[in-house]
Amino acid sequence: MRELELSDGVVTLSPLRPEDAAAHLAGEDDELVRWLSGGPSTPEGVAAYFRQCREQWEADGPLRAFGIRADEEGGNGVLAGTIDLRFGHADLAPGQVNVAYGLYPPWRGRGLATRAVLLASGYGARVGAREAVIRVEPENAASAAVARRAGFRPAGRARDGHGTLHDWYLRGLDLFRPEAAGE
Repeated sequence: MRELELSDGVVTLSPLRPEDAAAHLAGEDDELVRWLSGGPSTPEGVAAYFRQCREQWEADGPLRAFGIRADEEGGNGVLAGTIDLRFGHADLAPGQVNVAYGLYPPWRGRGLATRAVLLASGYGARVGAREAVIRVEPENAASAAVARRAGFRPAGRARDGHGTLHDWYLRGLDLFRPEAAGE
């Protein structure tokens, strides 16, 4: 698996690892189940998903799943949640990448999700995405607030392939590209 870490000094993103499974299970609550997974996780299901994530990293697949690790005092390297990027998603246009995230309860309300979205968006730009998309169910005000704080703009509503209604938030990624910073 790739050794990749993205950090802003408060949050570090690194690929999910098999040893993260227990912390993920312990951190899952009703909100994560409702907005992200659609059902409570099992140890077997999480282990299988984390294996899939590792395989996707190894194959440069369309899924890039990161652990959000809190680097603040008292939480150095602690798994605080997850964020993933999905390239080539059926509901998206070429050049777009879907961003999905979730924090475990003790880490919410600290700005970590916004930081993680910015770090992940920068990574998406570096690997070729032109625009990031966050799709949020209308009742999920906390996730919509993260999208707005991370500079995403509302872009309408649409149903996904399963019939679920989402508010779409978009952000161009040109400013995240190394050439935009003069590198």
